[in-house]
Amino acid sequence: MTIEMRMLLWSVVLGLLQIALAAMGSVAQRGLPWAAGPRDGEAKLLTGVAGRLNRASSNFLETFPFFVAVVLAGFALQRHDAMTALGAQLYFWARLAYVPIYAAGIPYLRTLVWAVSIVGIVLLLVALF
Repeated sequence: MTIEMRMLLWSVVLGLLQIALAAMGSVAQRGLPWAAGPRDGEAKLLTGVAGRLNRASSNFLETFPFFVAVVLAGFALQRHDAMTALGAQLYFWARLAYVPIYAAGIPYLRTLVWAVSIVGIVLLLVALF
């Protein structure tokens, strides 16, 4: 298995973990009846760490499809080299670091780490051309 595919699989694990963390924060603030119910009406706004974990999870889901697309395209085209390996690792490790940084509320570092994950996607994309 290539490093790019390993990073893709670990990113799936990370995404599931983020969904679980966001759900636990939501249940803690909104209560189990809200989580288990039909969720009619307006949801109580999540605040603090729960809100940040929810936003971090949403942010992951915004970038992940692009990562999947370039990793799978690289796999299909058999385009794997040091740059694609670096790109996949940058994406995964930056996304992993993003979760606790966002949860802690560190604003500029959070943006920098997000940018590193985008650079990882771009490196994978460039290898396809």
